[in-house]
Amino acid sequence: MKKIILYIFVFIIICFLIPILFTKKFVNQETVSMTNQIKEKESYDYKQYNTIKLLHVETNTIEEIALDEYLYGVVSAEMPASFEKEALKAQAVVARTYTIYKIIHNDNKHGEASICDSSACCQAWISKEKRLSRWEEAQREENWNKIVSAVDETKGKIITYKGQPINAFFHSNSGGKTETTLNVWGGTGYPYLQSVSTAGEENYSQYKSEYTCTKTEFITKIQEKHPDFQIDFGAEDALQVLEYTNGNRIKRMKVGNLELSGVEMRTIFSLRSANFTVQIEGDNVKFQVIGYGHGVGMSQTGADSMAKQGSQYGEIIKHFYVGVEIVNM
Repeated sequence: MKKIILYIFVFIIICFLIPILFTKKFVNQETVSMTNQIKEKESYDYKQYNTIKLLHVETNTIEEIALDEYLYGVVSAEMPASFEKEALKAQAVVARTYTIYKIIHNDNKHGEASICDSSACCQAWISKEKRLSRWEEAQREENWNKIVSAVDETKGKIITYKGQPINAFFHSNSGGKTETTLNVWGGTGYPYLQSVSTAGEENYSQYKSEYTCTKTEFITKIQEKHPDFQIDFGAEDALQVLEYTNGNRIKRMKVGNLELSGVEMRTIFSLRSANFTVQIEGDNVKFQVIGYGHGVGMSQTGADSMAKQGSQYGEIIKHFYVGVEIVNM
C-alpha cells in the first residue's frame, strides 16, 4: 500500500515538472531570439560602406570609390601633411566616422550619392593628382605616403557613443577651447560634443586674424540682413558684449539698437570664428579674431599640439569627444 502511494506521489511530481521544464526551455529560446533581434536592429552592416558613392559638386557627377581611398583624399584635403602622424591618424578616424554618420543619416540628401566633396556641406576631398600637384615636388611622395599610412593604420576604426557612430564634427583651430553645438546651431546638442580646453593652440599664429571695415560698410552689411539697424558710434554701449559661451566665444552682444549672436556677427562679416573682439578706431570698425571654424568637435591644431606632446590618436579623439569608444567597423 505504501509503495502504491509513493508511486502516485512521484507521478504527480513528474506531471508538474514536465510542463515547467518545457516552458522554461521555450522561454529561454524566445528570449535569446528577441535579444538577437534587438542587437540586429541596433547594429549596422558596415560592409555596405566599404565602397561609397561620392558626389563631385563642381561637375555634378557621382564616382564609386573605396572608402579608404576616399579617406586619403579627405585627410589630405582637411589636414596639413606636415602635422604629426598621430594627429593625421585621429583625423582619419574622425573623417571615417563622419562619413559613416552622414551616410546613415543621409535621407537621400545627395540623391544616389552617399556624400559630397564640398567642405561647406559635408567634408573636403581632393584627388591624388591635384593634391600632389599642390605640394613641392620634393615632398610629394613623403607627404602622400604619410597620409596613406595614417588611414591604413587606423583601418576600420570609427568612434561610437552608446554603440552608435557619432556626428564627428571637426574644425581648424579652437583658439584654446572648443564649443558645444547648442551655442553654434542651437537645438538639443550631442552629449559627446562638450566644451574642452586644449593647450598649445596659441602657437599656431596663422589662425589669428584681423578684419577692418569703415563705419559705413559696417552699417551697410548689417542692414542687408536687418534693415531697421541703427547705431550711434559715439555711445558708450554702441558695441557691447552681453554674454560669452563656455568656449569663450561671443554668445550675445549689443550692436546699436540690435542684439545679435556672435555666430551671426561672424556670418555677416565673414570672420574666421565667433571668438573676436571689436572696437571703433576713428572712421573704422576693427575685429580681432582668434581661431578658425565653428569650434565644435576636434580642433585640428589642437590634435597636432596634443600629438607633439606625445598623445596617441585614441587619446586625442577621447579628449575632444566625451564618453566615446573607438571600435572596429
